[in-house]
Amino acid sequence: MDKYLVLSAIGSDRPGIVNELSELILECGCNIENSRMTVLGGEFAIILLVSGQWNTITKLEDGIAKLEATLNLKVITKRTAPQPHTQNELPYAVEAICVDQKGILHELASFFSARTINIQDITTSHYNAPHTGTAMFSLQMIIDVPEKVKISRLREEFLEYADKLNIDAILEPFKG
Repeated sequence: MDKYLVLSAIGSDRPGIVNELSELILECGCNIENSRMTVLGGEFAIILLVSGQWNTITKLEDGIAKLEATLNLKVITKRTAPQPHTQNELPYAVEAICVDQKGILHELASFFSARTINIQDITTSHYNAPHTGTAMFSLQMIIDVPEKVKISRLREEFLEYADKLNIDAILEPFKG
């Protein structure tokens, strides 16, 4: 039975990090199940869900110090279990764009948290609008809506809430 390890790493960006990290994982006999990688400022950041037999996961854990030294990364690992799949939640996508202002992510997270809706994934970015150069904020989110929640009412409440915050937003089924 496969075991799972979450591996998170950050370090100065340079070409070849993904190649070297994925090679080490493969050499240990493990497999990358899911990953998120990005450059934030001048730093490369990655989070991976790695699977393998207990001995291959242990081999990877034992190689973390070498990994940190070789790739000049700060690495954190944590053993985990596979995510349980529930059939009573529906995945929905949320997209939002607005003039950048402090607290937007918190406001949107609070809206869903108050309704006991779990956030599975968030991606945000900051950019300057074409022509005007106005600082803009963009968000993509995947949420798990409990099946007992009336989608039409949730959508209406969300759009009203976003409108009050001057956020252009949508809530639609996730087509992932």
